[in-house]
Amino acid sequence: MSLAVEIVGGKWKLNMMWVLDQGPRRFGEIRRLLEGISEKVLTEQLRQLEQDGIVSRTVYAEIPPRVEYELTELGWELAGALKPLEDWGDTVRERILRKQGAGERSGEGLDGGDRPVRDLEVGPAR
Repeated sequence: MSLAVEIVGGKWKLNMMWVLDQGPRRFGEIRRLLEGISEKVLTEQLRQLEQDGIVSRTVYAEIPPRVEYELTELGWELAGALKPLEDWGDTVRERILRKQGAGERSGEGLDGGDRPVRDLEVGPAR
């Protein structure tokens, strides 16, 4: 489990995989779809996913050059393994959002600890 968490760890990697699950994408498309990500972070995390064999980068010999990113076979396997996590998120989304609202009012996180609930990421519904 620690290897999987290491590979998809980071704020944006799971969201990148969600975007690439729709098919090959160019850098600019990925950046537009992931509002708030900087060019630097997108480049770094795409490179990490490429080094881990999750994403492939294809450069086309055109002018201007065209580069596309897509999931590899290993990336598709990982996406399949993450599907139950996505399904769980879809199932509990409303409960979590309600608790986030209550937690912000009470100053308490979901776990009753010091971590603010608003730090939890709830991705887009499909």
